[in-house]
Amino acid sequence: MDRQQDDLDTRLRQRAQAVIPGGMWGHQHAQRLPEGYPQYFTRGEGCRTWDANGRAYIDYLCAWGPMILGYNDPDVEAAAARQRAMGDGLNGPTPLLVDLAELVVDTVPHADWALFSKNGTDATTACVTIARAGTGRRKVLVARGAYHGAIPWCSPSVAGVTEEDRAHLIIYDFNDIQSLEAAVEQAKGDLAAILVSAFKHDLGKEHRLPTREFAKRARELASAADAALIVDDVRAGFRLDMGGSWELVGVQPDLSAWSKAIANGRALAAVTGNDRFRQAATQIFTTGSFWTAGVSMAASIATITKLRDTNAVETMRVSGERLRAGLQAQADKYGLKLQQSGPVQMPVMLFENDDDRRIGNRFCLEALARGVYFHPTHTMFLSAAHTLPIIEETLQITDEVFRAVAGKVGAPAAADA
Repeated sequence: MDRQQDDLDTRLRQRAQAVIPGGMWGHQHAQRLPEGYPQYFTRGEGCRTWDANGRAYIDYLCAWGPMILGYNDPDVEAAAARQRAMGDGLNGPTPLLVDLAELVVDTVPHADWALFSKNGTDATTACVTIARAGTGRRKVLVARGAYHGAIPWCSPSVAGVTEEDRAHLIIYDFNDIQSLEAAVEQAKGDLAAILVSAFKHDLGKEHRLPTREFAKRARELASAADAALIVDDVRAGFRLDMGGSWELVGVQPDLSAWSKAIANGRALAAVTGNDRFRQAATQIFTTGSFWTAGVSMAASIATITKLRDTNAVETMRVSGERLRAGLQAQADKYGLKLQQSGPVQMPVMLFENDDDRRIGNRFCLEALARGVYFHPTHTMFLSAAHTLPIIEETLQITDEVFRAVAGKVGAPAAADA
């Protein structure tokens, strides 16, 4: 799908170069994707998005995770519109702050309280700060390669970062109990927190769910050290379990960070915690001019309520199972070695012997040209709007995609069925 020099996306990129460093920043920069992906989008509806040139896609990135019920969900939009008519950012929070906190505490088993902010980095940073305030200690254990945000203590980039910013982080390997125990020992009585992801979702690598043994041992080690177990549920919260992702392994954290899907695309994040860290949460100073805005909280209440009442987690799981099975059958049919991993609601698709991403990039570009938006290396997302008919529509397209890729990369395609 070649972009014409006079198309809107190209013109916007050219204009951006003059007024935005690099033309774009962060994870949404289209230059991080194979040539041919659009940079700019104009609207979304259900599970579909439209780029600036008017092309429509079945979207399996879901705005990088925040969309969970469907773009422009009518119930969420009605709730947001009602609050917008009365006010958004005021001198203090609207009553919706209390309503939302009560709903979160009622929904999340480990939560005795909740605080709100605007993005995942806010939430993970607050968790770490609360843990240090509550324990009076400094060391925080983080998994090798894990992503917890985009400020110096946790950014994947070292540009502008000093050694002092990360002086009290200790690295362990996810799902490796011996490595975790060694990291706890290295903390030498100065352990504030063990920080874990909902599951291992390193960019461009196989995704792995936590084992029950690892999760249980992390809980034991944190408790024995009187430290906080923190679950970073920013990416996965409300997609795997309404009570938090580690409910699936039977372990409750002391603190957890939430964002992305909490308000179906509006800017909101949350920290939930137990009573062990309630006092510490009152001692730290964390705030933002827009953190108690009413519209996003109205959207969040509508989102969480609808997710719960419609059993949306199960809808996403069933659709995810069908998509995974269908893609695997097609890969086998055309002789391509597909590697699918992660929860079915949050899949990553890689290919064997594809270190240069030649196959994966080609697959995603062929899908993009036919109206399906996949990502070649990042966690993808299903929403409640990805119903079984949408999955079947997708699979009709991906059968053509596999055929085209097999022909271009030299895989032995099966005979036409």
